Amino acid sequence: MNRQPCLVLGTGNRKKGVELAALFAPLGITVQTLADFPESFQVDETGNTFAENAACKAIEQARRLDRWVLGEDSGLMVDALGGSPGIYSARFSGPGATDASNNAYLLDKLSDTPLAERTAHYVCHMTLSDPSGRIAAESEDVCRGRVVFAPRGEHGFGYDPLFEVVEYHRTFGELGAVVKACLSHRSRAARRLVPQLARLVESGRWR
Repeated sequence: MNRQPCLVLGTGNRKKGVELAALFAPLGITVQTLADFPESFQVDETGNTFAENAACKAIEQARRLDRWVLGEDSGLMVDALGGSPGIYSARFSGPGATDASNNAYLLDKLSDTPLAERTAHYVCHMTLSDPSGRIAAESEDVCRGRVVFAPRGEHGFGYDPLFEVVEYHRTFGELGAVVKACLSHRSRAARRLVPQLARLVESGRWR
């Protein structure tokens, strides 16, 4: 009996897993996260780009778990800060950083910056590795907006309460999961990846 292809998201963040599972469900792919695998481990993000970090996460976890793994690296790039925090988004405020400390640090760095100059964009790069560690698919996309002066909304994670999608006049923290699933950098990158995943499933290579 044929079993559904299984995709392991290279993150223990179940919120990210929920965001992506719905997008991949129509392909007949079972989605899990690293939280489902006690043998998974923390991959050092030693790359200089989102693409390099995503590949590192995908390849190393795929070899360890003997599974198809989707590595993803994403972050916020603020124009007034020369693209920072970028690949350091999760640890922007230093060792032991939390979402709250990162948001506070970002606001401090932008304290004298007027709204018109607080433009920013989220970036997400996704890399799929087969169990042998060979890259099988990649995608990248962005979501543009700006950083507001104080957190707004209770939804999402990371910098979502500060990142306003200008056309909606709402932060990701205010928009909620359904709208974010349509607009976010992560969902856009995932949609770019879907045709590549579909071809792999149809080819019979992914079992």
